[in-house]
This record gives sequence, structure tokens and C-alpha cells, in this order.
Amino acid sequence: MTRVPPPRLAIVGGGPAGLMAAETACAAGMRVDLYDAMGSVGRKFLLAGKGGLNLTHAEAPARFVERFGARQAEIARWLAAFDAQSLREWARGLGVETFVGSSGRVFPVDMKAAPLLRRWVRRLRESGVEFHMHHRWLGWQAHDTLHFATPHGERALPVDAVVLALGGASWPQLGSNGGWVAPLTRAGVDVAALQPANCGFELDWSELLRSRFAGAPLKPVVAHWHDRHGVAHARQGEFVLSEYGIEGSLVYAIGAELREQISERGEALLKLDLVPGYTQPALAERLAAPRGKHSLGDWLRRRAGLDAAKCALVFELVDKPALADPFALAMQLKALPLRLRAPRPVTEAISTAGGVRLEALDKYLMLRDRPGVFCAGEMLDWEAPTGGYLLTACFASGRIAGHGVAHWLAARSAA
Repeated sequence: MTRVPPPRLAIVGGGPAGLMAAETACAAGMRVDLYDAMGSVGRKFLLAGKGGLNLTHAEAPARFVERFGARQAEIARWLAAFDAQSLREWARGLGVETFVGSSGRVFPVDMKAAPLLRRWVRRLRESGVEFHMHHRWLGWQAHDTLHFATPHGERALPVDAVVLALGGASWPQLGSNGGWVAPLTRAGVDVAALQPANCGFELDWSELLRSRFAGAPLKPVVAHWHDRHGVAHARQGEFVLSEYGIEGSLVYAIGAELREQISERGEALLKLDLVPGYTQPALAERLAAPRGKHSLGDWLRRRAGLDAAKCALVFELVDKPALADPFALAMQLKALPLRLRAPRPVTEAISTAGGVRLEALDKYLMLRDRPGVFCAGEMLDWEAPTGGYLLTACFASGRIAGHGVAHWLAARSAA
């Protein structure tokens, strides 16, 4: 009898989504070859672990899902199969214990990404996954033939199915440069334009503020804004002054709304409460007390609790008449306007919005118009703030795609 060779499954992209797809498909009995443009896998994953790998978040599931905004309904289905707790248990299976930090973020006990990645890659190799580095995907030569650029020239590789997990366009030096958009678009795939997510926003600072306070944190503050439908919102947190404007966790959390407002209106308006511990009348009363020989900066420190960075922001944005009027000044301190004029470029962003539209995919993340081609991870059209949400959804989507492609290949072989 002629032995039928096992189906050839290619995973293109060695980030968390691609590696999880490879693991899942391999566990289902598939022969898996994984290709990546870089010399090793998980480059961006390692960068994420530089300051302590924020693997996921311990938030209640309902609140966790809300972090995915307009795509929460679709991503809820991914997370139903592999959620934050599943991710922690998976890490434990690799011998990596995790803990919940004071903010609810979940980290490995050793706060490092490299040990987890090394153990994972070793387990994948032992399971039979073949790794092929320095293979940059160029698209298709035919429907079932992948086209790669390699150090030894271009290669055409026939496959039975493929999972594309090519990342977004942020941090291109680590491999995710958005180069996949052109070949997918040529193939007729519906791709939403890639945009920066979890990024800073630009304002016009004076040279004094840029030179003396770039890098200074502002905390705590409450940001107030109106969304595109006119609904008022408020969120407490912290962010950082930068040479070009502002960045940091509070900015990232509301960045999608800010970016869309700038796209529609040319700017986005944030109003900052610099002193959330006081009501406006109470603050005005404190500032109206006789100042004596104290400078205004010292007075703001003593009577309103402002540090040097907050004082610098006040002097930057409040005009002299308001600075001289305790009641007008209190109003400004409770609603200091920041006019954001542009997000930073996508190459500087932590992550990317846009990508392959979820409407183009079935429930297994296979392209409806291109059977046998699955997509996963950040190259899909969704976004989330930092805090472990991005990584969790990338892992979950890789698992969905891995199950999907294994199921599709098994069904095709049985037909």
C-alpha cells in the first residue's frame, strides 16, 4: 500500500499567536513547520518582558472582555476557549508560576520572558515542530504555494494549509513591519488600514517644558473627555510628559477614542483634573488664602499638592489672568485642557490597530474566500490597552486558529 504523507501545515510568524497555533495543531497530530523572518522567534515577546512580563490580567471576565471595545463580542468567543486563567495554567505547565500584582496585572514570579520562551520553544521542538528562521513571507506563487525570501534566495513551498500570524506594524525592527498587507490585499483579503495603538500623542510644548520635564510622571490625575457620540467619560490614572506630548497607561487606555477623534476633527480634547482630592470650591478657597511671600509654584505645592511637573504644566497652559485669580485657577486645575493634535507614528507604538477584518474570517479564523488560510494575533482587526489584554487575546486567537486548521485538515483528509 502507498503511504499517504501527513498534511503539510505552515505557521508563518513566531510570536505568541503563531507559537500557540503551532502547539495546538501539533497536539492534534499535525505535522507543523514554523517560519519566521527573524533569526529567532518571540522577539517582541522578549521586549514586552524587559520591564517584567505582563502576561495577562486578573480582572473579572466581564470587565476583561470590555477592554476590547468594538470587538469585544468576537474576542469574548476566543476567551471562552482560552482565558486569563487558562493562560496562567498553561504557563504553570511550562514550570512558570505567576502572581497578581497590586494593579491586577499578572506576571511570572521571576518577572522575565526569556525563561518562559526558552521552555516553550524547547517543548515545541520536542513535540515535532520544525523551525525555519530567516524566511520572510512574500505571499503566494499559487493558491497552495507559499513564497519566501531567504538568505539563500527565494523559495516556493507547497502547503496544505497555513496559519498567518505576522503581527502588526509596530516595532518593525523586531520583525512585525506590516509587510504582509500588500500580498493579502492583492489576494483580495479585506484589510483595515494599520494605525498606531497604545501610543503617545503630540502637543506643542515649549522648549522649557520639553527640556526640563520630559519623562516626568503626572499622577494621580483624572482625564475627562467626550466620545464621538457626545457622551462624557472620566478615568483616573497616570501618564508621562514627553518631548513630543504625552504617553503612558492612562493615555493608552483611551487612545483608540483619541485617535478616532483626531481623524475626524483634526484634534482631540482632554481635560485634566490635576487635584482629584479636592472639589473646585474647596480648592478655590484654599488658593484664595493670603499667599504672603510664597511664589505661586510654592503656593500650588502647599495648597493644592501639585508637584513640579504639574506646576510646569499649569504654567505652560494657563494664562496670566487666570493664574492671578484663585477661582479661575481652581477651575483650570480641575479641568486643564490638553489639545492633542496627532498620535505618534505606528512604528513607535506598542501595538497596532487595524488588520484583517474579522468579518472576512469564519469562527475558526479561516478566510472565508480562501479555504485553508487562517489568521491569528495582532494582524487581525482588533485592539486593546496594555495590561496583559493584548497578549491574552493573541494567545487565545492562536489557539482558535490551531484548532481550526487541525480540524479543517483532518476533515479534508477524511473526505
